[in-house]
Amino acid sequence: MNRSRLRAAAAITLTACLVAGCSSSSDSSSGTGDAAAGGDYTIWDPYPQFDDSSDWVKLLTTCGTDSGVTVKRTGYDTTDLTNKALLAAQQGNSPDVLIVDNPVVSTLAEAGVLTTADEVKVDTSAVSPNLLAAGQTGGKTFGIPIGANTLALYYNKTILDKAGVDPASIKDWAGLTTALEKVKSSGKKGITFSAIGTEEGSFQFLPWFWGSGANLTQLDSAQGVAALTLWNDWLKKGYAPNSVLNNTQTTSWQEFAAGDFAFSENGTWQLANAKKTGFEYGIIPIPSQAGGTAPAPTGGEFVTAPVQTETARYATTEKLIACLTSADNAYTTDTTLSYIAATDAVQQKQAAENKELTVWVEAVKAAKGRTSDDLGTKYPKISQPMWTAFQSALSGSASPQEALATAQQTASAAIK
Repeated sequence: MNRSRLRAAAAITLTACLVAGCSSSSDSSSGTGDAAAGGDYTIWDPYPQFDDSSDWVKLLTTCGTDSGVTVKRTGYDTTDLTNKALLAAQQGNSPDVLIVDNPVVSTLAEAGVLTTADEVKVDTSAVSPNLLAAGQTGGKTFGIPIGANTLALYYNKTILDKAGVDPASIKDWAGLTTALEKVKSSGKKGITFSAIGTEEGSFQFLPWFWGSGANLTQLDSAQGVAALTLWNDWLKKGYAPNSVLNNTQTTSWQEFAAGDFAFSENGTWQLANAKKTGFEYGIIPIPSQAGGTAPAPTGGEFVTAPVQTETARYATTEKLIACLTSADNAYTTDTTLSYIAATDAVQQKQAAENKELTVWVEAVKAAKGRTSDDLGTKYPKISQPMWTAFQSALSGSASPQEALATAQQTASAAIK
């Protein structure tokens, strides 16, 4: 394994944490074990909120038993997990199964930490291509998604009714902006979202950026400028509050939950909280500029297999991964995590069991990974200039065109 690549990867800080409830967890050793079959197999995941009594940990234990091994599991905070995975690879004691946030996959793959799905014989044929793409780099696939979350627009039905807005009529940017104008005229507030200067802000900007037809390799294209101009105009006209500059997805949701905003751009993970707001709500996909559902970025994790010295272990690792991502287990797990499944069959089952998930299934089908288009580890070097650009434009220190032109220069220099 290339140690210099590992050291370089360890210097990369990925700031996205899109799973609700992340917290720090105590360390534990991994070890690769002494036998190719039987014995202990180690699994690391980014779900420290689940203890040994949870359905998630019980599933891990059952998958181990069904595979003829004992699973030793540790849950870490998402960012901590990335660092520990890189360190473990340097030390030659990687876990057998590693579950990581999808933008991290390309970082670990390019550092030589992960095996390919082909090498471990993981079957990815049923996975939706747009979701699988987040785990692909250099023409190879590294792991399999356990599920996905993404973004849509929650709305307050009472406010829209008062403003005379039918949410079903919102099909494009023009329709949404007209709705925001009517809401403001009725005395209520329009839309809240997160435009904070972190990966969280980029995550929320991407549906509008991609929904314009823009590409991350050319931030200052006419389409990209149109997306930032949309956000900028909303603030100028009072359709969105200045607080978006500092809003996280959580504080943005709190603004919406207070009952004064018509719309909130937020994720699948807020469904349980939506039921606690005390007002009638609904959900529509984020519209693209020309109409239809915009591609929103995917959150969610991939189940991967780190490189092992004892390659005979991969046969059991494949059994563990197949168990964790089987249709029945994926349905239960994705329900627990408020995720949409990665396969069409399970997505249909989710929508049939819970009609509220239909809009999320539609959003996930249109979604794409941030590291897709073979961007891999280039993505963080593009995302930071992008969030710097919309912060600059929304604060009034530069025009959308100027801000994105500067961002493109920065990104181009960083990814040479």
